[in-house]
Amino acid sequence: SPSLPEYFVVPSSLADQDLKLYSYSFIGRRMPLWSWNHPNGSALVRMAHIKDVLQQRRIDQRICNAITRSHPLRSDVYKSDLDKCLPNIQEIQAAHIKLKQLCVNEPFEESEEKWLSSLENTHWLEYIR
Repeated sequence: SPSLPEYFVVPSSLADQDLKLYSYSFIGRRMPLWSWNHPNGSALVRMAHIKDVLQQRRIDQRICNAITRSHPLRSDVYKSDLDKCLPNIQEIQAAHIKLKQLCVNEPFEESEEKWLSSLENTHWLEYIR
């Protein structure tokens, strides 16, 4: 994948040939990518959607099993579809623009009584939370 780094972490139980084969199933060949870990062994892994719906369950299960086997406590994988619960980049950019306008363009004295509601209407605090 041209958008992934040259080197990245993968579970040791996932064979190289499987990794190469599975990479074609992901949109943009964006394999699961280890992004962060916690001292207790938990990890944050990002991955793109799998293109073939028929293969999705099998590939997803194989990768999740490999991640579980690599966890020091053999903890199960918790998955979350962030596309459904997080704003997209355009929404974040629009909120940032509204926040800048609120903080820079409007004289505070004129907008003081409605400033907190105006801040809430930007959605900026919601997004960064």
